[in-house]
Amino acid sequence: MERDLTIILVEDDTDACKRFTEYVDITDNISIAAITNNSYRALELVKDLHPDAVILDLELNQGEGNGLLFLQELKNLDIPFKPYILITTNNSSTTTYEYARQSGGDFIMSKHQTDYSERNALDFLIMMKDIIQNSITKQYSTYATTESPVQQEKRLKRKITMHLDNIGISPKAVGYQYLTDAILLVLNGQNNNLCVTIGQKYAKTDSSVERAMQNAINKAWRSSDIDDLLKYYTAKINSEKGVPTLTEFIYYYANKIKNGY
Repeated sequence: MERDLTIILVEDDTDACKRFTEYVDITDNISIAAITNNSYRALELVKDLHPDAVILDLELNQGEGNGLLFLQELKNLDIPFKPYILITTNNSSTTTYEYARQSGGDFIMSKHQTDYSERNALDFLIMMKDIIQNSITKQYSTYATTESPVQQEKRLKRKITMHLDNIGISPKAVGYQYLTDAILLVLNGQNNNLCVTIGQKYAKTDSSVERAMQNAINKAWRSSDIDDLLKYYTAKINSEKGVPTLTEFIYYYANKIKNGY
């Protein structure tokens, strides 16, 4: 299944952000995972969300930090791959451009260009989509062979919790940690007796573990925004039940994470 090119937008112009999101909403094969006007927050988002690309404004006058700081600190992040960095800027300094390129900027679009628009920036990334994602696959494969088991587990847990957060399953829910553990068990190759294994870990009965996980799923489908559910959970759901079964849910996210989605 072809997946969207995921983007983090680092931009302090709210009108520009609106134009970016409006075009993404009517365009296939691309999605915005997060928007921030803070370069420090952007680094946290890259670490947590692992986007394919970042659209980076250099001068965040209405936010915090700046794009050059982001590029420098990005080098120090322990992440499985470097996202493609598309710089969009009002800055015209050739010295700044050279420094940005040396620091890891992949392409620079001046906002002073007569044909610049948010739409053209996104169209450029769509054009580059296959090349970007092929590069990421290669980087990811190399990273996966060198990370320790502890690093791998931390990375997988970050991905799992991100997905649970996206659909509104609260960390306060009893089933939240159980779901995290269940998905991690499947990713590590266990396909049977998940509730028994989790129950033994927390000194709970397997039936109480199963019930807590299903209740967490049910509550999310009752209370979360329907647009978020449709966006982040794309598997077919039995119309009679109206919510995913526990098995469907666990294997959906295990497969999604395993395949890099």
